[in-house]
Amino acid sequence: MKQKPRWTLEMLTACLAILCVLLMLVLLVQRPAIWPVLVVLAAAWCIGMGLFRYRLRSQLARWVCGGDFTKSKTKFSLEPLSQPVVLLSGETVLWYNDQFRQRMLGGQDLLVSRVQKVIPGLDLQQARTQEGQQLTLADGVWSAHSSTVPGDAETMTLVVFNEETALRRVEAEYKASRPGYLVFLVDGYDDVFSDMLDSERARLLEGINRVLEEMIGRGTGFLRRVASGRYIAVVEERQLEQFAKRGYDVLDKIRALDPSVNLSLSIGIGRGAKTLREAQDMAVQALDMAQGRGGDQAAEMTPDGFTFYGGVSHGVEKRSKVRSRIVADQLVKLIKEADHVVIMGHRMSDLDAIGSAEGVLRICKICDVPAVIAVRRDATLASSLINALVAAGQEDDFIDPKGALPIISKRTLCIVVDTYQVNLVESKEILEKCGKVAVIDHHRKGVGFIENPALVCHEPYSSSASELVTELLQYVGERDDKPNRVEAEGLLAGIMLDTRDFTLHTGVRTFEAAAALRRYGAETERVRQLFDVTMVEYNAKADLVEAAQMYKNCAVSVSGEVPPEARVAIAQAANDLLTIQNVEASFVAVQVGTGVNISARSLGAVNVQVIMESLGGGGHQTMAAAQLKHITPEAARARIQTAIDQYRESQKKTSSEANAEPKKKDNKP
Repeated sequence: MKQKPRWTLEMLTACLAILCVLLMLVLLVQRPAIWPVLVVLAAAWCIGMGLFRYRLRSQLARWVCGGDFTKSKTKFSLEPLSQPVVLLSGETVLWYNDQFRQRMLGGQDLLVSRVQKVIPGLDLQQARTQEGQQLTLADGVWSAHSSTVPGDAETMTLVVFNEETALRRVEAEYKASRPGYLVFLVDGYDDVFSDMLDSERARLLEGINRVLEEMIGRGTGFLRRVASGRYIAVVEERQLEQFAKRGYDVLDKIRALDPSVNLSLSIGIGRGAKTLREAQDMAVQALDMAQGRGGDQAAEMTPDGFTFYGGVSHGVEKRSKVRSRIVADQLVKLIKEADHVVIMGHRMSDLDAIGSAEGVLRICKICDVPAVIAVRRDATLASSLINALVAAGQEDDFIDPKGALPIISKRTLCIVVDTYQVNLVESKEILEKCGKVAVIDHHRKGVGFIENPALVCHEPYSSSASELVTELLQYVGERDDKPNRVEAEGLLAGIMLDTRDFTLHTGVRTFEAAAALRRYGAETERVRQLFDVTMVEYNAKADLVEAAQMYKNCAVSVSGEVPPEARVAIAQAANDLLTIQNVEASFVAVQVGTGVNISARSLGAVNVQVIMESLGGGGHQTMAAAQLKHITPEAARARIQTAIDQYRESQKKTSSEANAEPKKKDNKP
């Protein structure tokens, strides 16, 4: 085939059109007065040519696709097929069987037409694969498979269509009816209901039951209460999709039952599992994640990872110290079973990380097990505390992470403090090489956490890791086995850092821990000196504060690189910006190499953890951070502002839904 049939027809039409135009121009020059007649003739010619092309294609279709020709291999091999078949010459439809004409074209003929006009969306390269290409044509779903034979001037392609409408309908119904598992847990059930009157408790529990029953009753699932404040539900995937689109508004409804009571709900959801048992395991793990992030939120786990909804409330403080005593006993047991203990915090360790690490080291000394703190002394924000401990004769307590690797064996215990994420620890090599791992942290749990630790002391309601370690110390050893003055001051400095001198995120147990440290000999005057800064750090902090700009009640400061010895000024500038009127949150972004480090703080009205998580970071509701790689400071500013916009929009949506719910109830007869 030397030429494309479609182009042959187009060239024939074009040549005739050119000849007619030339003839009309000649007549128009000779006799200008007959131009109306020429216009009528031109219109008649266009109509006639269109009819001619249509009749020509019809005749071609009957001749090529009809049954008049006998002993044709094409007829006997393709025409009788029950599937629609089309033969292409390049991008031109050359032939198709009767099934294609009836089922795909509705009985009309479109021979010698562009393939994209006849079969929209056809991708021959994808159709040549083993899976083929799925297309929606003629109110149905079809699977297209093609085979191409290259020629000298033109390629010939045969495309076969298999209808999968019923199969895809069954597939969609199968996916929509897959079971999902939900676990509901009332946050701090015992603490919330312990002091209530029976009538008040019954009223709130009835309200919780009613809200959950209305939520699950919209579909075909079921709900069961399995323990005090704990429910399970099994629903279909289509219903879980509706819950996700509404942002699990059941969280707002539970919170609105009685605003005077700190009532909230945590939800763990397992979706996309192969079996119902696997969905249950995923839901339990998701509930643990929701609880680890402070509760009052829904955590949805799928094979692709976690998705979080809600999380606007503070963590519920647990007044009981029973768990601290149990964790202390388990920690002592793990330490005594180890040959060595390596303690480490997060990268760019601060006073809370080093203070809590020194407290854990004291527990190891009480157990007579050799232990060291792995820290990069050239990359820490707690140099003042480390220097104070070294001056007190405890220089052997610290070791460089690389220097700790030779002493690690399978019996070595690694204790991680003040972080729960693998990517933030001081040394991943230490974490991977140690036989067992224990975690002590207060930050809200996020994606990328340390998996399968031997012991977890994770309390997001706590002010700091130093507070948790101080509680553990009270259940370890004899009366005289307590931290010395410098260690107690380090723990108190960690608490003061994360609470901003006991002004934020403090509870009863925070002050009890501070009182215990005061009894151990901590002096507030000396602790205050640990926060002293150099002139370089102070100037850097002042420059960052001066560069801040307001954006939707948030102070955003963006700067180039600061001196390495002044990195502590980043967090201090974020804290100082909160003292400015009408500043609900602060974000300080500083260039570090080819990336940007962001430190975020708030007074509780803004959940900076959610904002930083959208940028790939994490932290606590009032204190969070993120690291952006390969980005300029100004581009980082734009991303911070976008994250703030998204957070504000989600706040507006939540508040509008919460306000609409009471109005809906009031209108009921």
